Amino acid sequence: MTHTRYAFVKANWHSDIVDRALDGFLQLIPAGQVDVFDVPGAFEMPLLACDLAQTGRYAAIACAAFVVDGGIYRHDFVAQAVVDGLMRAGLDTGIPVLSVSLTPHQYQETDHHDAIYRDHFVQKGREAAQAALQITKTRAGLAVAA
Repeated sequence: MTHTRYAFVKANWHSDIVDRALDGFLQLIPAGQVDVFDVPGAFEMPLLACDLAQTGRYAAIACAAFVVDGGIYRHDFVAQAVVDGLMRAGLDTGIPVLSVSLTPHQYQETDHHDAIYRDHFVQKGREAAQAALQITKTRAGLAVAA
């Protein structure tokens, strides 16, 4: 019996927070069905997601990043480019690419904020797993009906 495989791509910036999304994802999808890939930052996720989708190995690909205002650049442009790139990767390849890329309005590197966002990323990881399972099931049903 073969198991459906999923890819999980995570950005290394703020990995103490971003990695919690993988924890949440693995609460619903067994680790044995998930290949995990690290990228330097959010901006590198769309290209790797496209590469992974083109292999045909994965039913869905989840990508997680935490894009914050560093005070030097407009983080909202980066976040928009990342989400647009992930959507394009999915549409161009026909493989669902899910975003767990969060851009908070208010973030400061404090223990309080870090705890809030770590918890939030666990929840978002679970939601991505639910979406991956649901879209996989729906698409399998379409294939059977065809």
